[in-house]
Amino acid sequence: MSLKKSIILITIILLIDQISKIYIKTHFSLYESVTVFSWFKIYFIENDGMAWGTKISDFLPFMSDRTAKIALTLFRVVAIFGIGYWLYDATKKQSSKILILAIALIFAGALGNIIDSVFYGVLFNDSTNQVATFLPQTGGYDSLLHGRVVDMLYFPLFEIDLPTWFPFYGGKRFNFFEPVFNIADMAISTGFIMLIVFNKKAFSKNKTNTNQNLEE
Repeated sequence: MSLKKSIILITIILLIDQISKIYIKTHFSLYESVTVFSWFKIYFIENDGMAWGTKISDFLPFMSDRTAKIALTLFRVVAIFGIGYWLYDATKKQSSKILILAIALIFAGALGNIIDSVFYGVLFNDSTNQVATFLPQTGGYDSLLHGRVVDMLYFPLFEIDLPTWFPFYGGKRFNFFEPVFNIADMAISTGFIMLIVFNKKAFSKNKTNTNQNLEE
């Protein structure tokens, strides 16, 4: 898989991700939902932290939420450069298609969420109790680097009442699948799953090239 094809794939994922987020942001108010099927809903929420809404300040209580937000956004920006170099290096070394595809998916997803974190606070006004406006005259809901990631895909496949003897959640109602995510999250998850499930195939080309270099 060439670098050119990887860039095309990344561009397609980014377009789908950003178009879907902008549509939701400009057509839904926060926490508004539409039932598509009994097991699938469009449910608009905004994520101010990491995966599952976790914040750095949850682990470092001495750090304010705003400082933690900037730190997280800057970390994501630095990480995307590292992933980008990994993709370039993998294509240059003609690594396996699975590895290049997985890296491209992770890169596209990470970049998609970075766009939200960096720019959405400036580009949109607040969605609470209203539908947001793109480039509002009164300004955005926050400053640069303080944007919130737009999530909308919700799959409440089923709900069950857990027995009282069940560890931690006994006696409570369990909803599967509860997290709300977006296209970028799907790309990242798919890329990581590919690296885990097809680990040997993903890195087989690299191992072959290394052995050939040692023989020479």
